Amino acid sequence: MNITDIRVRKVTKEGKMKAVVSITIDDAFVVHDIKVIDGDKGLFIAMPSRKTAEGEYRDIAHPISTESREKLQEQILAEYEKFMAENP
Repeated sequence: MNITDIRVRKVTKEGKMKAVVSITIDDAFVVHDIKVIDGDKGLFIAMPSRKTAEGEYRDIAHPISTESREKLQEQILAEYEKFMAENP
């Protein structure tokens, strides 16, 4: 799995959510609405989710392994930092 494109959209409202990201995988598959969140331990990503009838949030798409999640988060946060440096 290769992430071939990352698009960052800055969130202008105050709060913990800093950006919304779309990624393209292998120039063939897109995942929208990945959130960049500023948490107590720093920046992290939250995968797209929807609210269930019980009021819980469940991921719509997510990495299967910890290694894949770390790789995805590392690449997204690097692109986010680059975007923020160019668009203060």
